[in-house]
Order: sequence, then structure tokens, then C-alpha cells
Amino acid sequence: MVEIKRKDSGSSSRAGTIASLSVGEVAERAGVAVSALHFYEREGLIRSWRSAGNQRRYPRGVLRRVALIKTAQRLGLPLARIAEALAELPADRPPTAADWRRLSASWRDDLNARIATMEALRDQLDTCIGCGCLSLDACPLRNPDDELRNSGAGAHLLP
Repeated sequence: MVEIKRKDSGSSSRAGTIASLSVGEVAERAGVAVSALHFYEREGLIRSWRSAGNQRRYPRGVLRRVALIKTAQRLGLPLARIAEALAELPADRPPTAADWRRLSASWRDDLNARIATMEALRDQLDTCIGCGCLSLDACPLRNPDDELRNSGAGAHLLP
């Protein structure tokens, strides 16, 4: 870990010390690839600055932000949704437990809907095993309730 000195705002001459981490240190501690950190930064999910030696430096709080990103990804949230959520948080501090409660509450309905859809698909899956075609008029996976019958010939997919 490297310590950098920054001047405090205002006319005070006293210098504050802010701990920072290299990209390699963040990657190792967060359990992600360096390329993932670069990607998150390009997408505006995390921020860094350059040292006097032109090395990328991160505040220690970025570890909590990366943990939040990885957890949201494990929930299956699209990166755009994660970016929207992170944009609501102050960039100058790591996410707090209260931030997490607020964000996770906003994702709960979406997650519950996706769980319900997956459970329905799981429960219908065994009716198609062995068929091999998935193009039956009444296939419960690709054409539930034969909703495509009025769409005409050709390939039509439901969301």
C-alpha cells in the first residue's frame, strides 16, 4: 500500500494522508482480474487517479464498491442497472450498509420476478425433454398458450 499526501481544501497548509491501492492490490484483494477493474472504470462504476509516476491508484473504499458490483452481477443484474444504482451513491466514500439496504430493496421486485419465471420454466421443462424440436404450436417454453398462432408464418420469439 502506498500513502499519498494531498493538501486539504481551503487555505490550510496541513497535509492529509489518504491510503491508496494499486490496481494489482485491488484485483488481488477483491478477487477480480485487473482487466475487470479497467472495464469497471471505463464504464464509470469505479474511479482512480494517477500517481506522480503515472500509476493507477484507487482509494481503499473501492474494495467495497467492487464487492457491491460483483454481488449485483451474481444476482443477474445487467451492468446498466448496476451503473444506475452506483450513480446514486456519493463517489467520495465507500458504500455503507444503509446504501446496500436501499439498493438491494430496489432490486428485490425484479429479482423475485426473475425467480418466479425461472421456477415456472423449471417446472415445465420436463414436458419437453426428448422432444428436440421446441417448435410445437403449444410448446410451454417457447410459445406459452400458443400466443404466436396469430403472428403468421416464420420465426417469432416471446421475451
